[in-house]
Amino acid sequence: MVEETPWQQALRYANRANPYPFYEELRKTPVARQPDGTYVVSTYREVVTLLHDPRVSSDPRKCPAPAAAHAEGSGEQAAEPIREVLTEPNIITCDPPEHDRDRRLMMPHFVGPPHAPHLISDLEPDIRRIVDGLLDDMKGKNRIDAVDDFAYPLPVTVICKVLGVPMEDEPRFHHWVETALDALDFGPEAASEEIRSRQAGGRQAVQEFARFADELLDRYTRQPGPGMLSAMANENGPEGRMSKGVLASNALLLIFAGHETTVNLIAHSVLTLLRHPDALEKLRRRPELIVPAVEELLRFESSVQFWHTRSAMEDIDIAGTTIPKGAPIFLAYGSANRDPERFTDPDRLNLERRDNEHLGFSQGIHFCFGAPLARLEVQIAVGEFVRRVQNPRLVEDPPPYRHNQIFRGPRHVLVDIDGIRD
Repeated sequence: MVEETPWQQALRYANRANPYPFYEELRKTPVARQPDGTYVVSTYREVVTLLHDPRVSSDPRKCPAPAAAHAEGSGEQAAEPIREVLTEPNIITCDPPEHDRDRRLMMPHFVGPPHAPHLISDLEPDIRRIVDGLLDDMKGKNRIDAVDDFAYPLPVTVICKVLGVPMEDEPRFHHWVETALDALDFGPEAASEEIRSRQAGGRQAVQEFARFADELLDRYTRQPGPGMLSAMANENGPEGRMSKGVLASNALLLIFAGHETTVNLIAHSVLTLLRHPDALEKLRRRPELIVPAVEELLRFESSVQFWHTRSAMEDIDIAGTTIPKGAPIFLAYGSANRDPERFTDPDRLNLERRDNEHLGFSQGIHFCFGAPLARLEVQIAVGEFVRRVQNPRLVEDPPPYRHNQIFRGPRHVLVDIDGIRD
């Protein structure tokens, strides 16, 4: 039996709760070729370099099918139902000039400067109302689930409002997202019967999700309504509008990315603070630290652990290794954010960390343009949780994790509490 690489070990479900020892080993070879031909980049400097390198493509149509990090000779490849069903690109899976045009078409309708400078601040009262309501609902309980009761309802409610997705449709797309993500695997277990059995369900879920997005966009084309999706469907600017397929692909991206990563960030923030009671108490005593605290939590537990659709368009020499033209490249954000060459004492939670230019929202042309909204949601949610929840204690540590490796997050975080302050 061939010994597994640190990357393969990091991808195993048994190590989902703590991949960091394997990342530490992986960083000894900053650009590491895997047995399947994938090049994993794990150090901060090299990840940032490639994020800004025009020779690196983000378009999976230019990239070999994503490979699973199996033992050499297995011949297995990762199952990716999203890629199998959605053939049209979105803004994170295409390159300039296509990427630049589509992003320009989307930005005026989304939150944040420079196109809509008041949208985020206008959402703050709604976010506070939702957070207060979720915490009020916990009154009288002795045990809560920080995921189901708190981390999930907030961002999904906000993104539905921003996009114009009816909240009554949330249970359906929640099921589709969960089913699709559980079918995605890049590790040694991708060839197992358990994962194979999820693949058909994952493909069906993505197909149903895509039909839902098509129907919603068609409805808004016939009768414009509130939210970003309606605005995109009726775009009449000088650059025209996206094709129907590209519009649908970006709609799915916005629905998914608009809540999924924020759920994981809130859940991990609560989990991390409960593991570090001194930091929790410091934030309770000094609530003004919430802004740098959220940045540190973004670094400490990256909601997106790596990205998998990039590939080399030319031979690229980096860190003493040549990534050959056509090779798939995995950029390991979770590892780069714990790189001691970039961050002092990176495995220590420091709510007052300076010079904290983490990769929690990536960098370069694919920097997450939803970052301002996510930051605001997490700052309010975590700040109010710390202020109002009395004596929170973890019930289980580590908690159970979701299967997906890219969007790593706990499935549940059970917390015993003494009550909820007003």
